[in-house]
Amino acid sequence: MTVTIYHNPSCGTSRNTLAMIRQSGEEPVIVEYLKHPPDRARLRALADAMGIPVRGLLREKGTPYAELGLGDPKRTDDELLDAMLAHPILMQRPIVETPKGTRMCRPSELVLDLLDKPAASFVKEDGEVVSSG
Repeated sequence: MTVTIYHNPSCGTSRNTLAMIRQSGEEPVIVEYLKHPPDRARLRALADAMGIPVRGLLREKGTPYAELGLGDPKRTDDELLDAMLAHPILMQRPIVETPKGTRMCRPSELVLDLLDKPAASFVKEDGEVVSSG
């Protein structure tokens, strides 16, 4: 199985998601999107694969979302994509792609449905125990 994670190593949710993938026995393709941002076509393809609008890819917290006026509903998809290309921190994370689907894994345990052999249980960084099944 090929698993790809769009990952930010400074994000706890992203780190937990990556650890759950690895605990399942998979070594994913890791795209550190802050260093290697996806292009316009890839961003649109991710939104399409998840069945969400381009706006659903945006992260507000800790980003220039407000100062760029991205909350304005009149902003077009192209304008939102331009903003994400200029400021990759605007991309919500983590996003995981597997043959079973593509999903925004917030909370991190949403990744479990995308894995062939998820571990029976996992302990997150904050001590929360997550069970698969």
